[in-house]
Amino acid sequence: MGKLLTKEIKSLIGREVTYTAREELGRASIRYYALAVGDLNPLYLNDAFAGANGYPSVIAPPTLICETNQFIGEVRPLTSHGHDWGISIEGCRLIRGGNEYHFERPALPTDRISVRWRIDDITERRAKSGLPMLIVTSVGTYTSHAGDLIASNTETLIYQKVSQ
Repeated sequence: MGKLLTKEIKSLIGREVTYTAREELGRASIRYYALAVGDLNPLYLNDAFAGANGYPSVIAPPTLICETNQFIGEVRPLTSHGHDWGISIEGCRLIRGGNEYHFERPALPTDRISVRWRIDDITERRAKSGLPMLIVTSVGTYTSHAGDLIASNTETLIYQKVSQ
């Protein structure tokens, strides 16, 4: 093992946590998100258009459920980096390394969404500077209240040593 990847941190692999939104996603949230990101697709804003295209109502822009604050507050603590697992490593800065999304079906206004996060892997590498960095890969699986898979989000967090 390297300098950052301790037995305690390695033991976090497989850790899971689930959050369930307190309410349905809602039409207003869908509309506000679409407007905020500048996506005026009528599937997100117009019930008649969505219906004519085979949907029961407006649908959510794909990344809404992965980037929303619907789990923030009593259900999930507010952080600036995705799901950080409460990992704190002295002398490191936390960098959001990226996300890879897979969407199974659109989220609907009536969906009350749960997300189950799981740490899939933790590895240590060296940055170009030669300093160690810890790579934490976790997967969020988003489901509706009926148990339908909506999406998954593979998230990478990097804990980078700032100096020796």
